[in-house]
Amino acid sequence: MEVPVPETLHDGRTGFGYRPNLLAATSLDGSLATTYGRTVTATVCDNTMAIALGQVRGQRVKIRHSRYSGLRIEEARQALSLVEETADEFTETLRRLSSTAVTDRQWFEFLRRLVPDAEEAGRARTIATRVREELVEMYWHDVRASTWQGTAFGVFRAVNTWAHHKQSVKGAPRAERNQEGAISGRFDKLDASVVSTLEKVLAS
Repeated sequence: MEVPVPETLHDGRTGFGYRPNLLAATSLDGSLATTYGRTVTATVCDNTMAIALGQVRGQRVKIRHSRYSGLRIEEARQALSLVEETADEFTETLRRLSSTAVTDRQWFEFLRRLVPDAEEAGRARTIATRVREELVEMYWHDVRASTWQGTAFGVFRAVNTWAHHKQSVKGAPRAERNQEGAISGRFDKLDASVVSTLEKVLAS
């Protein structure tokens, strides 16, 4: 279950629209820990994004199924804090990334590090080349990312949007895989990895 704020929030500085959410998930058979999380959804493309990058662990709480797990709801509530804080933290992240310039040379160096070539020619190298080409297309020509091209936020949006809408999925429909990614924190980890990789490129 995902409960968003009733109206889309708009950041006047970047023109970006988003909705903070509270996420709750569990399973009847105990295969999935009861999970509570804070997420942010980009309204232009329905992507789930990290809130305060580099602080993935603070964005979700997992409670293993047991006869006493129901007694820990207050612990989860305190750990997640208030949804208003989510909006403030994400706006800070959004403005920091959108004000960080990224040159074309830095963009291609970022791609080389994020999706490195396989040592030998073959299927792995072919896949890496295809992924980089798809990311380039997303960054330069897809309005979900190209609107912020030339900034760290544009790089972030290109990879995040690609992961939600272009990355190959197996064994289930894309929508289901995206839901799993939001619940498990996979998208949060990817977003944090993108920013960490880009920061290393900008510092070099």
